[in-house]
Parts: sequence; C-alpha cells; structure tokens
Amino acid sequence: MSMSDYHGRRRRALPIRDVLSPHRWALWTQRLRLIAYAIAVEAVALATTVIVAPRVPVSHSEVALLGALAAMGVLQAELGRQVERVRRRVNGTPHINLTSVWTFAGVLMLPAPLVAALVAVLYWHLAVRSWYRLRRVPAFRTVLNASVVVLTCYSAKLVLAVAGLHGVRDALDGGWRGAGIVALTVVTYFVAGAVLILPALNTTSLSVKALLGGWVDNMLEGATLCLGVLTALALATQPALALAVIPPLLLLHRGVLVKQLEIAATTDEKTGLFNTSGWHHLAGQELAKADVTSSTIGVLMIDLDHFKRINDTHGHLAGDAVLKAVAAAITEAVRTSDCVGRFGGEEFVVLLPRVGRADVERIAERVRGAISALEVAIEEHEGAASTITGLSASIGAALYPEAGTVLDRVVRAADTALYEAKRGGRNRVVLA
Repeated sequence: MSMSDYHGRRRRALPIRDVLSPHRWALWTQRLRLIAYAIAVEAVALATTVIVAPRVPVSHSEVALLGALAAMGVLQAELGRQVERVRRRVNGTPHINLTSVWTFAGVLMLPAPLVAALVAVLYWHLAVRSWYRLRRVPAFRTVLNASVVVLTCYSAKLVLAVAGLHGVRDALDGGWRGAGIVALTVVTYFVAGAVLILPALNTTSLSVKALLGGWVDNMLEGATLCLGVLTALALATQPALALAVIPPLLLLHRGVLVKQLEIAATTDEKTGLFNTSGWHHLAGQELAKADVTSSTIGVLMIDLDHFKRINDTHGHLAGDAVLKAVAAAITEAVRTSDCVGRFGGEEFVVLLPRVGRADVERIAERVRGAISALEVAIEEHEGAASTITGLSASIGAALYPEAGTVLDRVVRAADTALYEAKRGGRNRVVLA
C-alpha cells in the first residue's frame, strides 16, 4: 500500500538537477512530521539492509530467482503501464500498485538483502516508466514508499525466521504447520504495511476508510498477497508456471481501474463529496428502502451566504479552500450513515435516512453552527497568509414522504425552504 493523495493532472518532468540537488527536493516543502518520518523510515530501511547483508549468504540460484521475479514484475508493470497511470490520476484512496505479488513472493523465496534489491528495482522502474511526469509524485514519495515496503518485507521475513522456516520450500515440507506460518506471514505483511504507511498519509480525516482505504483497496491488497504465495509456490515447484500469474494480475489491475472510474464518475473532484449524479443514485436507493420499512428520510439543502464575495475579495483558490472546508465541516456534523453531496457552486445537499422532524432540525442546526465556526487559512497574493472567518449558510429542510413521495419533490421542497431562509435574513434553518 502506498500514498495516493497525490493524483491528478500532468506536469513538466522533474529536472535531473532537482533530483541531484538536495536543497531542491520536494521533501523540504512538506510538514515537519512527514520530513522526520520519511528520513527515519529511509534510514532504518537502509541501516537494516547494510547490517543484514554481509551476514546472510546468497547463492547463485537465489540471485537467479531475484532476476526472475524482477523480470516478471517489470513485464507486468510494462503491460499495465497505461492502466497504472490512469489509476494514479483518478485514485483517492491508499494506492495499491500490485508490486506485492512480487515482493511477497520474494519474502517467501529470497534472503532479506535480495528482497530489498527486488523492491528497489520494481519501484525504480515504476517511478521511471509509470509515474514519471505525473503531477505531485515527487521522488521522495517513491523512495519513502519503497522504504516502507522494505521494512514490511523484513517484518514478514522475521515471522519466517522465528518459525524456523527459510522460505516456501520449508513450508511445503512442514504440512499444515507450514501453511499456517505462511498465512501468518501474509497477515504480518498486510498489517505492517498498513501501520507503517499511516504516519505518511496526507489526510486530516480520522475515519478508518480515509486512513486504511475501503474494502476494495484492502481486498486488492489481500488478493495480490495470495497471488504472491502462488507465484512462490510455482517458482519452488515448476518455475515456468509462475508466468501464469501475469494474465489474471493484469485483468485484476484493469478491473480495479473500472471500479475507480465508477467512483470518480460519482464524486465531486473539488470536495470529494458525491456529485449530483452520485447523490441522486444513492438517495434513490435509500428511498426504496424507506418504502419497504415505512421510515422517514430528511433532505437538507445548504447554500453558503455571500460566497461570491469570497471569490471577488480573495480569489477563486481561496473560494475552493472554503468549499473544501465547508464540505469537511458538513461531513463531520452529520452522521456516518448520512449522504453528503455537492450540487455545484456553493450548494450542498444532505440525505438523512431514518430521522424524524426534530432530528432533521437538530442536525441542520448542527451543520449551520459548524459552518459558522469555521476558520479557513488561505494564502493571499504574494504569499501573505490570511484567515477567512464569519462564514454562514442558509439551510432548507424537508421530510419524505411528508413533503412528497418521490425524490424530486422532496428536494424541491427543501430547495423552497432554503430560499425562505435566504429571504428571512440568511444564516438560518427553515423546515418545510
């Protein structure tokens, strides 16, 4: 797993002089905690490798295995390069780049120093061929990700060492005990990778999904580790069969891209909330459930007051920062089961399943208060820092099926209530 909060558009290639000049590194522009963590992780990975390398014997057959795994990893990356680049642009969750197939096979087949060499080769190739020219994928991110993977591999190797196994061949001889140890190694790799990357994620959310990704991301990581086990087994018994892993891996890679594109199509790029299409789709599903259970649903229409003044006074970048802050404030103020969307401009909408009239009004007031309490730090012209305060929002609310028996009527009722709030002086809640 690696950091995926760096995605989006293309940029000019990073000049070689910037890579070779430490004072130009993008690392120094990051927050202090990330700088310290990156240096610490990279130092530990390097020091551990330097200490272990002279003490671990390496055979010619193991070097040949390293070459085979590296070649298959490079081949898979080349065949899936365009898919990987698109995934990097649309992804918004912890990014799984599928190298775990080869690195975990390395854990089960290679001594620790050669595993580190395998990680270095694979990530160097990804950086040069797949991530080159992608915006906001600075070199330090690739180095940090590779260092995290090296330490993750060492953690998994430690499990094998403690169990007295040198690799997958010993596991095959160990019967069920060997299988159990391999399963424990898989779990260790998965957990160690997730824990080691957490301090480096660029997110302010404390939700499990924001920190660890959704179930799709984690299922993908689990699938790649299982394929890593199968690759190691093939290499240990019939090496030519290891190539059979590549076609399903490419298909899995493309399938994940399709899922990410589906998510991107229903997500507002600026705020990360549902867009109009995504919100209506989910709201329709909730209304269908409400029909079956005879429950009520609330809808909030939220419009920022005098938002145009922010754009006119501070610029559109400041306006974007405010929209992101408001989106986060609304999400924090409602329940995890509620659905928050952005209808465009400065207008937001919230679906509140299984609520009564009093609940809708209480949640709406909580949202209004959260927006009023916001202090949004922005960068003015010529780099001067500033803070935008005094934000407010007018909120219209309506209930299903009281305001209508179809979604459009409920939304229209909430919208009408919103304009009543505007006409009544703004910064207030009106319930239809």
